[in-house]
Formats: sequence, structure tokens, C-alpha cells
Amino acid sequence: MSILTHALDRPFVPERPARISEGRKTQLKRFAIGVLTLLSMGSVLTALIALRTAIYVWHLHA
Repeated sequence: MSILTHALDRPFVPERPARISEGRKTQLKRFAIGVLTLLSMGSVLTALIALRTAIYVWHLHA
């Protein structure tokens, strides 16, 4: 809430710096890698479906 009422003429400085433990950083990195892997697998699956459809249409018209 303090961000909404903060004056724009001075920079916003948090009361205390955010500290993330090493264990939490590792967990977040693992989660991010898992999400990126899932997204890339979805992209590969979409590309394979498109390729298979293109081959099917190509054979259909040939």
C-alpha cells in the first residue's frame, strides 16, 4: 500500500532488503526450469502436430 501513497519526488526504498535463502533460490530455479521445459515440450508437440497435418494434406492432394 505504501507504493500507492509514495511521493513521486523521492525514490522508493524498502524498509529492509529482501533476502532469499539459498535453499529457496534453488527451489525457484528448479521450478523455473520445469516450467520452461514444459513450455518447450508443448511447442515441440505443436510443431509435430503441424508437421503431421502438413504431410497428411500433402499426401491427400498428391
